[in-house]
Amino acid sequence: MRQSTMQFRTTVDIPSPDFSIAPCEEMLFVGSCFADNIGRQFVEEKFRATVNPFGVMYNPASILHTVSRTDVAPRCAVFTLGTNHVYVLKETGEIVDNCCKRPQRLFEERELTVEECKDYLLQAVDILRRRRSDVRIIVTVSPIRYAKYGYHGSQLSKATLLLAADRLVKEVNGAHDGAATVTYFPAYEIVNDELRDYRFYADDMLHPSPLAVEYIWQRMVEVFFSAEAKAFLKEWASIKKGLAHRPFNADSDEYRSFVAKLHADAERLRQRYPDMPL
Repeated sequence: MRQSTMQFRTTVDIPSPDFSIAPCEEMLFVGSCFADNIGRQFVEEKFRATVNPFGVMYNPASILHTVSRTDVAPRCAVFTLGTNHVYVLKETGEIVDNCCKRPQRLFEERELTVEECKDYLLQAVDILRRRRSDVRIIVTVSPIRYAKYGYHGSQLSKATLLLAADRLVKEVNGAHDGAATVTYFPAYEIVNDELRDYRFYADDMLHPSPLAVEYIWQRMVEVFFSAEAKAFLKEWASIKKGLAHRPFNADSDEYRSFVAKLHADAERLRQRYPDMPL
């Protein structure tokens, strides 16, 4: 019987980066609510991750504002770009991160150009490089669509961000002897080209479903994690699953012994990885 070679699904190719993420790495996630989703996954897996410390930041200017305000000096940072739309306070001309429920008449909405987006991100990269010279930045575009712009408008916004991310990668890496300080991760392409089905969206048909977020997380693990980090995840997964277990009888000697063993296993893991958060 002839073996079929037909392919019914496209897989987004992700080039191997020149760095890897170690267990319990110190990380910073800034950007849209997609950054929240992925960042929380890193927190659950015991990375020292700071996730949107001043709230969700949708555009490159607001990402810069967060990086400027925080004193975190991560080994790896993830910028997730949501939109190029910003709100400007008319009185000062300042781009605001949050309107704080002030009247809409005080603000003007406008769109950042590709060059403006790139420049804001470049400033954020430079700040992090001054804090830690070996920092690596992963930049990605959120796959979440913004219906309020209209779907064509949402696509134009994403196109602006994609072009800005590409310019950022080329400019930063080209200026540092080819060192890949900034790496692009194709979350947007994975959802739109690889998953490409409404079953991978939440009920609003705009946000990725938990299954889609989990898949993107797995692709990040596959591409960016060191062998040691993957081994750590596997070991921690067994402990985490046990700790999440809900017993029929929490007062039984058998369950108490089970929990004591889990805590002992977690403590042994922490001794091997002193940076592992409690």
